[in-house]
Amino acid sequence: MNKEKVLLDTDIGSDIDDSAALAYLLAQEKCDLLGVTTVSGEPVRRAQMVSALLRAAGRSDIPVYPGAALPMLTDLKQAYAPQADRLVNWPHDTEFPMGEYLDFLRTTIRKNPGEVTLLAIGPMTNVGLLFAMDPEIPSLLKRLVLMNGSFEHKLAVGYNEWNSLNDPYATAIVYRGKAPVHRSVGLDVTMQVQMRMPEVQAHFTHPLLKIVEDFSSVWFQHADIMTFHDPLAAVSIFEPDVCGFARGKVEIELASRQLMGVTHFTRDPAGPHEIADTVDPARFFDRFFGAFAKA
Repeated sequence: MNKEKVLLDTDIGSDIDDSAALAYLLAQEKCDLLGVTTVSGEPVRRAQMVSALLRAAGRSDIPVYPGAALPMLTDLKQAYAPQADRLVNWPHDTEFPMGEYLDFLRTTIRKNPGEVTLLAIGPMTNVGLLFAMDPEIPSLLKRLVLMNGSFEHKLAVGYNEWNSLNDPYATAIVYRGKAPVHRSVGLDVTMQVQMRMPEVQAHFTHPLLKIVEDFSSVWFQHADIMTFHDPLAAVSIFEPDVCGFARGKVEIELASRQLMGVTHFTRDPAGPHEIADTVDPARFFDRFFGAFAKA
C-alpha cells in the first residue's frame, strides 16, 4: 500500500479536536506520519500531549518538535494548553529537541519533494515562518491542507476563525505560498460535524480515543458539544469525497484592526486556492470512526 506522507502542525491542548485528528492519523492505515510540530502558548506541554498519544499507539519512531509560542507581531491570545492538565493520567515524554522545528520541517519536505502533505490545524505561525524562511517550500509539497478560515457562510461576514485570528500575518504569508494543492477546510463546513458529550463518550471506545476522551473532560467543563474541525481536515486528505471543494482566491484582512484575520474568498476557476464548500456529515463520521475499526 502506498501511504500518504504527512507532517502535522497542531495547537493540541486548547480545543479537543486536535487530539482527535492526531488519533485519526495514527489509526489511519494509509497515513505515514513523518512528524509533529506544536504551536501557540505552552508548545512543550502541547508536545507532551502529542507524545502521550504516540506512546499509546506504540509509535516511538515519530519525532515531535515544540514550535513557536508567540504569533508574529500580534498579542498572544492562546497562552495555555489547559487539556495538558490530564497528562498526569498518561505516560508521556518530557524532553524534546528545542528550537529545531523549522529545520525539521524544511529538511523533511526537501528530502521528499512532491510527496508530503503538510496538515496545519493550529495558528499558522510555524508554517508562516517556514514559508518566509524558505519560499520554495510550498512548491515542494504534494499538498497543503489547512483548518483555517470561514468562507461561504453567514459567519464569514465579520467573523474571525480562531486559527486565523491568532496570527493573521502568518496566515497571510501561508496563503501567498504557491503549493500544488492549497486547500482550506473552514469553519463554515466544520460547524456541520458535531457531537454532544454523551455521544462522544459512547463512540470514543478505541484506546487512542479513550485518551482523547480523557483530555476532553477539560473541554467539557465549559462546553457540551465537540465540533470536529480538525478531524474533518485530516479525513479529507484520505477521503476527499467527505467534502465538496471550490476553487478561487483567499485573501486575509490585515488593514482593519476590527476585522484582522477575516478570510475573504473569491471564486475563480483559475484561482490558487481550494476551499471546502460542502460536507457530508454522515459520510465523515463513517470514515472517521471506520479508521479506528481497522486499527
